[in-house]
Amino acid sequence: MRKTIIIILLCIIQLGICTTINAAGIGTWNAYMAYHDVQQIAAAGDDIFVLASDNLYQYNKNDESITTYDKVRGLSDTKIKKIAWSKTAKRLIVVYENSNIDLVETNVKVTNISDLYTKSMTEDKTVNNITIYGKYAYLATGFGVVKVNMTDAEISESYILNEKIEKVIIKDNNILAKKNFWFYLKASITDNLLDKKNWKETYNSDDSIFNEDLTDYNKYLPIVSKLSIDSPKHNLFYEMSFKNNTLYTTGGIYGTNVQKNNPGCIQVLKNDNWIIYEDNIDTITGYAYQDINCIDADPNDPEHVFAGGRTGLYEFKSGKLIKYYNKDNSILRPATTFGGSLLGNDYLLINGIKYDKEGNLWIMNSGCKDANFFVIPKNSQTVESRYNTIFNNDGLGLSTMRNMNFDSRNLLWMVNDNWRLPALFCIQTEQDKVIRYTNFQNQDGTSYTLTAVHCWSEDKEGNIWIGTNVGPFVIYSNDVGKENIVFNQIKVPRNDGTNLADYLLSGVDIRCMAIDGANRKWFGTDGNGVYVISSDNIEQIYHFTAENSDLLSNNINSIAINDKTGEVFIATNYGLCSYMNDATIAVENMDKDNVYAYPNPVRPEYNGNITIVGLTYNADVKITTATGYLVAEGRSNGGSFTWDGCDKDGNRVASGIYNVITATSTGEKGTVCKIAIIR
Repeated sequence: MRKTIIIILLCIIQLGICTTINAAGIGTWNAYMAYHDVQQIAAAGDDIFVLASDNLYQYNKNDESITTYDKVRGLSDTKIKKIAWSKTAKRLIVVYENSNIDLVETNVKVTNISDLYTKSMTEDKTVNNITIYGKYAYLATGFGVVKVNMTDAEISESYILNEKIEKVIIKDNNILAKKNFWFYLKASITDNLLDKKNWKETYNSDDSIFNEDLTDYNKYLPIVSKLSIDSPKHNLFYEMSFKNNTLYTTGGIYGTNVQKNNPGCIQVLKNDNWIIYEDNIDTITGYAYQDINCIDADPNDPEHVFAGGRTGLYEFKSGKLIKYYNKDNSILRPATTFGGSLLGNDYLLINGIKYDKEGNLWIMNSGCKDANFFVIPKNSQTVESRYNTIFNNDGLGLSTMRNMNFDSRNLLWMVNDNWRLPALFCIQTEQDKVIRYTNFQNQDGTSYTLTAVHCWSEDKEGNIWIGTNVGPFVIYSNDVGKENIVFNQIKVPRNDGTNLADYLLSGVDIRCMAIDGANRKWFGTDGNGVYVISSDNIEQIYHFTAENSDLLSNNINSIAINDKTGEVFIATNYGLCSYMNDATIAVENMDKDNVYAYPNPVRPEYNGNITIVGLTYNADVKITTATGYLVAEGRSNGGSFTWDGCDKDGNRVASGIYNVITATSTGEKGTVCKIAIIR
């Protein structure tokens, strides 16, 4: 066996495929959580557990290693509220915002206790505080006290007090449950605590007895404050785009009845490293820096970036602010109230920005009177006005214009995500023509009164998809650019012998969408997770939820796809995660320089799929031995093909060098890469 491995390794070197390519396996999840703001610290011998930015990490004082935890890596849930360590049980109790409970050991073993989370009850289950007494954790909740046996990993008892308990402590063999500043409930721990009559209301003459023990926090904060974890600074992800092999994200939103007042937040993921843009901008400009919700990079300089939000337009270079545009130094205008009052720079609404292929920057200035659409020409810093009246309604600019982008025809599209006038816009910038769609009627003549048009996207066939509060609509490519069009709804056959069909995702609130390399549609929803629909639009490939997957939340803000690797980034209200998809973007020409397989070589311990990327659309793929024996075949999914490492009979192939032979739709054949397998 060892001789075989040596021979294969020599062949790898000779064939020039000795570089190992590290990539996540198809179907795997990843979470990109923040660990910046330290909230709690719990010492556990040689280890320190830290709750930071509602997430957990573990620091070992001896080897200085850092272990991060999240829903993908061990934990059962997201949004941690409290932690506490039991020396007796040698476990950390982790309580989530939804009252789910995990027990974490220093060897990274996690045990879930879901009883409180899953229990159906009308009372408030929120956990407000934790106190440790031996092997027990006492949880102060909205209805009373819950006693958790941390050794046996079970809820021992629940004391229904019909009172909101803020804190609970054990003192002199008595349990004290604080109701408010003035009163607490008191009982002996030897009493039958299930009987509410044994709990006596007591005047709280000294509230300091309920003060949290900050010994560990004060002792170890100087240490953990110096730790460096490559992660986002905030779990704030609302709008994203992927370009230049870089994920650009913003952390704010401003829309219909939505004003988060989130701090200005631009976080960029490049080459697996996080870059946090300058964020103390309010001290530089003298104005609020909040709810940044759109971003785009200069096509001629990826380090030159514009971003917009509730408080104006910002220009960055290498993550540093170089210019702030407002009403005082440009023709951009602040919002106007319905009463006609002009607001200030704190409400200068820039909800859409996009570079065109020539390098001109298009800007949507929402909610202002008269002028709403602007452009900064290439190599200029002067803002110019365009299309002043088309974006008005009742004399005021549309207030929630967003999702601005160009399609493959160089048409500029955007939506007005507002119940007063839900609308879709198409701008032919070269002809100075604007088409405004406000009447939504499908191919069956059914008219819809929408409350929201959230988003749009172009598929690989040139069709325009629109996400609304009643589901997705499609403008077929031959109708794009026309004024009078039909908004089609996809009909999905029931396949029950009735010849009946249902509209695709009818009634589902589509908040965002993206199209992958195989022309599959990824729909992000409000409360229903993520739907993935086949390229022919009639098959549901996946329906990811927080309950059936490692998706962080069912509330989806944005989806962006790395077409080269297939990684699908999903922004939720609880943070950022991703799914490694099996489809990449197809290329025009295949050659040995842009086609590769990963992992390669395939080592003995690996049992997952092998992925070949850099293929043309619907390419014919064959996997053969070095002697030409066919072991697997199929067609590319977008620009990628996955192989399970087995032959046609389902048996794992032996060690050796395997050829990847492809044929294009025009019949051109050739060996595009080789795969080394070591068993």
